[in-house]
Amino acid sequence: MKENQNSNPLVSIVTGTYNSASFIADCVSSINTQDYPKIEHIIIDGLSKDNTIQIIKNTPNRVTKIISEPDDGIYDAMNKGLKLAKGNIIGILNSDDFYNDSKVLSMVAKTFEETGADCVFGDLYYVTAENTDKIVRKWVTGNYYPNAFRKGWHPAHPSFFVKREVYEKYGYFDTELRLAADFELMLRFLEIHQLKPAYIPFPMVRMRLGGATSKNLTNIINGNKECIEAFRKNGVRPPMAYPIVRLVPKLKQYFS
Repeated sequence: MKENQNSNPLVSIVTGTYNSASFIADCVSSINTQDYPKIEHIIIDGLSKDNTIQIIKNTPNRVTKIISEPDDGIYDAMNKGLKLAKGNIIGILNSDDFYNDSKVLSMVAKTFEETGADCVFGDLYYVTAENTDKIVRKWVTGNYYPNAFRKGWHPAHPSFFVKREVYEKYGYFDTELRLAADFELMLRFLEIHQLKPAYIPFPMVRMRLGGATSKNLTNIINGNKECIEAFRKNGVRPPMAYPIVRLVPKLKQYFS
């Protein structure tokens, strides 16, 4: 899938929020301080009961739109933002996460232009909520290769940038999945539709520990079940003992 590249195409970043007052300022600031000139930041809020919206407005930002209304979970919120996005390139940054460097979006846009890729991804650092300088895990994604998802590989979703036309052609998040819709979407784009990827070996995002899929054992189990369901939804036979297959590369992240 090829597209004429404009000089400095618009990059859209979508952030879903709900009672995100504790950390949203870091997220918003990390986008505002990007050295890339053409950014729109779309906030989809699920009617937060705290002062999330006020913090966003009080923080220097590049927010172009804030929608605050009920939603059917984080992936529903993301879909709303994706459909509002006007950028040629779209990324998703969770409200607790932030970009690791002011050059991330410049690197992403340059890589799209130089490679003609349909999607671009990089690495991610897991950090503690209390001290974001303390790195706990290093998610070094590596290059995509055919059948990689069945071997436990997949990109870190906050580092995953996609051309808008890809979403328009191949669809959005499957909201039947509550924990692994991001996994399913990346599987669908890369393995099923065989879109052209490009990998940037650079830590793009810092993610605070405690996300939905990893904050307790029940969610870890259910997340693995949903990953298996994602394979089946796409006509891919899940590997035997997939939770173990998926665990091995994650364990390596603690020692990389």
